[in-house]
Amino acid sequence: MALTVGLAACGGSDSGSTSGGGDSAAPTTLKIGFMGDLSGENSGIVIPPKNGAQLAIDEYNATNPKVKLELITYDSRADATTAVSLAQKAIKDDKIVGLVGPAFSGESKQAVPLLEEAKIPNISASATNVDLAKNGWKFWHRVVPNDGVQGPAIADFIAGAAAAKNVFVVDDKSEYGKGIGDAVRGELKTKGATVTDDALDPAATDYSSTVNKIAAAKPDAVFFGGYYAGAGKLLKQLRDKGSKAKFFSGDGSLDKGIIESAGAPQAEDALIGCPCRIPTPAETDEKVKKFAADYKAKFGADPLIYATEGYDAATAFTKAIGGGATTPDAINEAIGKSDFDGISKHIKFDPTGEPSAKSIYMYQIKGGQIGLLGDTTTAKLG
Repeated sequence: MALTVGLAACGGSDSGSTSGGGDSAAPTTLKIGFMGDLSGENSGIVIPPKNGAQLAIDEYNATNPKVKLELITYDSRADATTAVSLAQKAIKDDKIVGLVGPAFSGESKQAVPLLEEAKIPNISASATNVDLAKNGWKFWHRVVPNDGVQGPAIADFIAGAAAAKNVFVVDDKSEYGKGIGDAVRGELKTKGATVTDDALDPAATDYSSTVNKIAAAKPDAVFFGGYYAGAGKLLKQLRDKGSKAKFFSGDGSLDKGIIESAGAPQAEDALIGCPCRIPTPAETDEKVKKFAADYKAKFGADPLIYATEGYDAATAFTKAIGGGATTPDAINEAIGKSDFDGISKHIKFDPTGEPSAKSIYMYQIKGGQIGLLGDTTTAKLG
C-alpha cells in the first residue's frame, strides 16, 4: 500500500510534549482518535459509540489527571479510501497515540495496516468481520465478538426459536455483509435448513430482482447481511410484495433507521441480532443505569447501538494512560493486559485482539420501537 511509505517513522516516536512521544518532558495532553461514518447514511450506528468514547474521555479528564486526553474525530463516511487518507492524517499530522475505530470492517481492512505500521494502538467498538483477527496485527483490538460468533448465534436462533426450515439469505456484498451472511449460511446448513442465496447492491433503489426470488422461494425466514439503510429498503419491498417471512438481520441493522426506511407497519416483528447490549428502561445494573443517565444528560438521547462499546474502548485507553503509559508502545502493552468490568461486558483481549466475552443478543421491533429479547441462547419470540 503506497500510502504507508514513511509512516512507520511518524507513529508517535517524534511527537511533541503534547502528544506523548519521545521528548524527555512528560506530555500534558495526548490525542486519541475516533474514526467512522459520522455523516453518511449509516451514521446512526457510529455516532453512539463516538459519543460513548467522548463521555469516557470527559469523565477521565474531570478527575484532573496528570495527562489529559483530547478526542479527535475522523468522518470516514464508511469509505475505505477516505479511511486510509484519514489514518495517514491522524498519524502524520495529528500524531494520535491511539484510535477508537475504525467503526466498519471494510475501512478497518484498509486503514489498520497503516496504524499497524506506525504502531498506533486501535480498538474498534463495532467492526465484526472474522478475518480482521487473522492478519497478525499487534496493535489492533475490538470489544465485540466477531461474525464467526454472531452469525452462527443468529442462525441457531432462526433454526431454533423461530423454527425456520427454509431460509433465504441475502447480503450486500460488503466486507461486513458478506462475512456475516456466509456465517449464517454455513450454520443454517448444519441445522438441516434449506438455504437460498442472493446478493444485492445497497445503493440501488429497486430490489425487485431479489424480492421476486424470495417470493418464488417462499421461505420461512429471510436473513439480510448488511446495514440498516439497505435492510429497511429490502424489508419494505418484501412486505409490499406480500411476503410474510420472518425478517432477520445482524448488528449493522440495529438502528431506528431500519424502521424509518421500511415504515413502522412493514418493520413490525423484524428481528436483529447484535454482539452488543443496549441499556433498557428496565435495566437493574446500577453501573449501566448511571452510564445511561450520564449519556442522556450529555447528549440529550438514550444510548443506542455500540454506545457502551465506544465507552469501554475509550476506557481501555484512559486506564492505560491513567496508569502511566504515554507512548503508543506502552499504551498498547497496557491495553493488551486490560482486565476490567466495562459497561457492555468484561473487557479482556486475547493475543489476536479478540474480546474474551462472546454473548450475542436478539432484538425485536414492536410498535415502532426496538426492544431487547435477550441472549440468543435463551430469548423467545415476542
